[in-house]
Amino acid sequence: MEQVASELEENRRRQEELARQVELLKQEETLLTDILALAERYEGFADASRLPEQTQDEPAATRAKRESGTGAAAAQRATAGKAAPANKAAPTGKAASAGKGPLLGDLLLDLLTGHAEPRLAKELRDELLEKHPDRRPTPQVVRNTLESLVAKGRIQRHKHERSVMYTLV
Repeated sequence: MEQVASELEENRRRQEELARQVELLKQEETLLTDILALAERYEGFADASRLPEQTQDEPAATRAKRESGTGAAAAQRATAGKAAPANKAAPTGKAASAGKGPLLGDLLLDLLTGHAEPRLAKELRDELLEKHPDRRPTPQVVRNTLESLVAKGRIQRHKHERSVMYTLV
């Protein structure tokens, strides 16, 4: 009887673990779909008026299309490789124009370092806006970045009813 109870408990634990993994995979799929959509949109912005000898600063998608001659598939692969990873959300304001500044993921990690208790994504975003007024990520970008950090094992997610909170590992 004890063995059955033990195996049942192990099965429940394994089911919970698999459910968490499925949830992570769904979130990663959503994030990758968003990145792919951005990459496709970026491909549409390629400036067709550039001269062939102006390749030094040319985007990888345009260069791949021109060099390979295979068209959209090669350009999409090249652009997808250049797409910003989840924790490198595009900065806005001064940071975007200067191309400088820490990554959003690093800023969020720094904010979590200052707190021992779990924090809501909204609280982290509010604190980020207060400490870094030049950064104005949307709430969704903050959540996506936090989930990316969870997927990388750098922070932990804690669910309590409908709230999701984050702490450092």
